[in-house]
Amino acid sequence: MQEKIAFIGAGNMANSLIGGLINNGYAADLIFASDPNPEKLASLRNRYGIHISENNHDVVAKANVVIFAVKPQVLGGVAKDLAPTIHPLKPLIISIAAGVHTQYISACLNHKLSIIRCMPNTPALLQAGATALFANAHTSVIQRDLAESIMRSVGITVWLDDEKDMDIVTALSGSGPAYFFFFMEALEQAAIEQGLSKEVVHLLTIQTALGASRMALESNETISILKERVTSPGGTTEQALKIFESSNLRTILAQAVNAAKERSIELAKLLEI
Repeated sequence: MQEKIAFIGAGNMANSLIGGLINNGYAADLIFASDPNPEKLASLRNRYGIHISENNHDVVAKANVVIFAVKPQVLGGVAKDLAPTIHPLKPLIISIAAGVHTQYISACLNHKLSIIRCMPNTPALLQAGATALFANAHTSVIQRDLAESIMRSVGITVWLDDEKDMDIVTALSGSGPAYFFFFMEALEQAAIEQGLSKEVVHLLTIQTALGASRMALESNETISILKERVTSPGGTTEQALKIFESSNLRTILAQAVNAAKERSIELAKLLEI
């Protein structure tokens, strides 16, 4: 049975989720969205045929699931404003606002509700995302399954047992696309400096990244073994990898992930003051 879903916020991620749901057979008549920007709402209605409103209370009053798809810094105010409408309905609350804890959301709503926090990443815009989910103690198995089915419409999902792990997820898959873009950018620049044209370099770089990702995804082997299979003793790949190892690239990556995690913790504290 499909539930009525209200999206608070009509930005890119909401657009992606709505598109993913529709593409997976979800009824447009069961999806509602609100946003102060009428142009964003009109775009959603024209593209997907869903219900729209500039009033958050209107869409929440019609829903069994409320998805907070607003910026983290405004979520608290939005939740507090919606609390009187949400209380009697007791919908499942799903938040995709980065860095905002379930306990804080619960405090803003001033009620013990089922709350699931999600951390999707930007490839969700192409239905190729990776999303981590955490459910509070008030969430049922049925509600967990419902949230998972929604997020799976834009990619793969994993569940976390401890909400603190969401900071690590933020540093890994949340920020991760930028790490790969950085590496791809550096590869392109190196190859251009060696004489290849920008067009050729760009095509070879993105296809190589795509191919490597597909091999890692579809193979039963570990990434380490896949790496070894590309690396012939005394060959070109081995020489390149030796430079990475001697430059302590692994340590640099570990430091980068840790820095992102610590910043995630800091931002959460700032958001919830």
